[in-house]
Amino acid sequence: MTSTSLPESRRLLFIGDSITDCSRTEDPDGLGYGYVRLLAEHFAAHEPTARVVNRGISGNKVDDLVGRFAPDCLEHDPQVVTIYVGVNDAWHRFTQGEGQRVSPQEFEEGYRFLLDQLSATRPAAPVLMVLPVAVDVSEEIARIHEDLDEKVRIIRDLAREFQHPVVDLEDMLQRAWAVGHTPPSIAEDGVHPTIAGHRLIADEWLATFAGVDPAGR
Repeated sequence: MTSTSLPESRRLLFIGDSITDCSRTEDPDGLGYGYVRLLAEHFAAHEPTARVVNRGISGNKVDDLVGRFAPDCLEHDPQVVTIYVGVNDAWHRFTQGEGQRVSPQEFEEGYRFLLDQLSATRPAAPVLMVLPVAVDVSEEIARIHEDLDEKVRIIRDLAREFQHPVVDLEDMLQRAWAVGHTPPSIAEDGVHPTIAGHRLIADEWLATFAGVDPAGR
């Protein structure tokens, strides 16, 4: 029998808002009950030496991530980082008033800070940037695009500049509509994914990661 060496253990960290959080503090495993858990289950089966870390916090905007990026991301020494933020930076303007508006410049500066920190400390680590989306379950939710679309453009531009892969949830949605999904089947309130929505996000993440995984696993 030929012996094989185990792959080096690596840590995959996910940081973002409630979509990433998904009640992780109520989960004994700390993974939550959304796409991060689905990905953790994937790695448990296919790369059991890997560790998935969820650092999503409900309600967070990009500025919140800036404030906690060192303890909640960098100090965990991740080998793979996923950033999923932006919905609240647009949505809260409409639900909590103009005082919660995050300008395009503020959003870009905050997101750029995160990427600069990773470039300086972990230049070899893949950084997956998830595009935030909202699905039009109502006219109220549809208004979010007045603000969100610009932030999606900023994320795309930063991804090109830093040469990081984009987890393109806009493309994911187009494929979802084509097979019969409706906005409520993806996110009943237009923002927070259903079980099916989380599954689609996890699948899109895996497809994106397959193209940049340095381990080729």
